[in-house]
Amino acid sequence: MKLQTATRLGLYAVLELARDPAQTLSSADLAERFGVSTHHLAKVLRTLAAAGLVRAERGAAGGYRFTGNRRRVTLMDIVALFEPAPGRRAKEPGEETDIGGALLSVLTEIDEIAEATLRSISLETLLSSSHPASAVASS
Repeated sequence: MKLQTATRLGLYAVLELARDPAQTLSSADLAERFGVSTHHLAKVLRTLAAAGLVRAERGAAGGYRFTGNRRRVTLMDIVALFEPAPGRRAKEPGEETDIGGALLSVLTEIDEIAEATLRSISLETLLSSSHPASAVASS
């Protein structure tokens, strides 16, 4: 399963904000952390806000805060906001052939396994299992 850039940015943003739900980060701060344009990230953050996962706060200390439930929100919940639903993607050239159909069957199975895995991992699980880069580098 190859994820679009917007999907990966959505995952990064939600996970970063969910680390400390009391913290507010600006889109510029987040964009700098991820090495992307503020404009591109702003579109992703609007999608996340519309889904109720983050909230925009205005003012001098404004930015975005995580408002979801770390224990219930899964990685797939975020992926589903940005990726086409299964069966709704465009047909690829060659899929209508015997070989293309056989390969499509295998690739579909891989996608189903990936989706099941993403549904099984909550934000809480991922965040509690992640290690700061400094701790990993020193081990």
